[in-house]
Amino acid sequence: MATHLKTGIGVEQSRAADDQVSRVVEDILREIEKRGDAAIRECSERLDGWSPPDFRLSQQEIDRLLAKVNPDTRRDIEFAQKQIRRFAEAQRSALLDLEVEVLPGITLGHKNIPVESVGCYVPGGRYPMIASAHMSIITARVAGVKRVAACTPPTHAQPHPETIAAMVMAGADEIYVLGGVQAVAAMALGSESISPVDMLVGPGNAYVAEAKRQLFGRVGIDLLAGPTEILVIADETASPEMVATDLLGQAEHGPTSPATLITTSRAIADATAVEIVRQLAVLQTAELAGAAWRDYGSIILVDSDEEAIVVADQIASEHVEILTRNPRFFLDRLRNYGALFLGPETNVAYGDKVIGTNHILPTRGAARYTGGLWVGKFLKTVTYQQVTPEASVKIGEYCSRLCAIERFWGHKEQADLRVRRYSQTVASH
Repeated sequence: MATHLKTGIGVEQSRAADDQVSRVVEDILREIEKRGDAAIRECSERLDGWSPPDFRLSQQEIDRLLAKVNPDTRRDIEFAQKQIRRFAEAQRSALLDLEVEVLPGITLGHKNIPVESVGCYVPGGRYPMIASAHMSIITARVAGVKRVAACTPPTHAQPHPETIAAMVMAGADEIYVLGGVQAVAAMALGSESISPVDMLVGPGNAYVAEAKRQLFGRVGIDLLAGPTEILVIADETASPEMVATDLLGQAEHGPTSPATLITTSRAIADATAVEIVRQLAVLQTAELAGAAWRDYGSIILVDSDEEAIVVADQIASEHVEILTRNPRFFLDRLRNYGALFLGPETNVAYGDKVIGTNHILPTRGAARYTGGLWVGKFLKTVTYQQVTPEASVKIGEYCSRLCAIERFWGHKEQADLRVRRYSQTVASH
C-alpha cells in the first residue's frame, strides 16, 4: 500500500488559483479581440514593461542581435537543433500516406497534410527558454508547415539575443518580441499588425496554458503545457544525491512545479529528503526550487515495482525518470507519461535541451490521453474515397437499407440515386 511521506498543497487551494488565472486570461483575451494592437501594447507595457515601435523584429534588428551571440554558443545551438531535427525527420518518415482497395472497386485512403500556419510561443520571462525554439519551430518545419510565426517575451526589457538566434536558426518566418497571454492571443486572434495562425504550440506558465485552453476551437493547440513536472521512480540501488538533483533540477522552473519521488526503499526516501535540504542550501535557484518542493513536492513509499507503476500511471507526470535496477521493466509497463528517462545515465535536462526528443509535453494528468509535441501534431490526417460504378451499386444497396433504419431519407436517396443510375450503366456493359 502506498504511503505518502510528504505531500503538497491541497486540491482546493490549487483550484482556487486556477480560477483566478482563468478570470485574468478571459479579460485579456476579450480586450485583445475587441481592440487589437492597442490592447496588445497595453498588456505588454503593464506586464513586461515593453513597448517598442514594432513588436516584430526587422531583419536589421535580427542581424544586430545575432552579432551579439558568441560563435561557440551558436555552434552549441546548431548541435542541439541537429539532434531535434534528426529525430523529427525520423518520426516524419514513419507517417505514411495510405491507399487501399478494401473491396473490388472501392478505394480508400488517407493523406497527411501539414497545417498551413502555426504560432510558436517560446517562453522567456523567468528564464530564456532557448530550447523551446528548437522544439516547436524545427518540428513545424519538418512537418511541412508553410508559415511559422514565433513570439518570445523580452528578458530584462530587451530581446534575448541567444533566443532570437535559436528562433532564426530554427527557421521562423516572423519573430515577435512579445510575451504571455498577449502573445498567444495576438497569434491566435490576429490584429492590425499580426496575421492570425491556424494552430498554437509551445509551453508556458499557467496563464499561457489557460489562454491556449480558452482559445482552443478558434485555433488548434498542441496540448496544455503548464508548469513543468517531474516524477522519479527509485529503488534501493538509486543515488539519493542524483534523485535530489533531478527533482530540484525541474522544481527550479517555478514555485508551482510538482516534483514527486516514488520509491520502494524507505532508506532512499529518507536520504533524499535530507539531500534536498542540503542542496537547497547551495543551489542558485533555491528560492524557486525550494518553494516548489515545499508546496508541490511529494515522497511516496510503495511496496513493489508493480505498485510504483500503478501510482505513477495515476499521477501521469510530464517527465518520469527511472532510477532502478532494471529500467526497461518500466518501459514495458508504464502507460501514462509525457517522456520517459531510463537509467541514471540520462536525465530530464538532456531531453529538455539537447538529446533530440521534444520537451513540449503534457502536464496536469494530460499524459493519460495525449503524448507530447511531435511532427504528427502538425499534420492533419484526412481521408478520401473513390468508387467504380459496379462497386457503387453494391455499396449503395447496403447504404440505402442502413439509412432507412435511421430514417435518414435524404441520405437514403443519395445511395438510391447511384444504385439506379449505375445499375443501368453496369447492365449496358
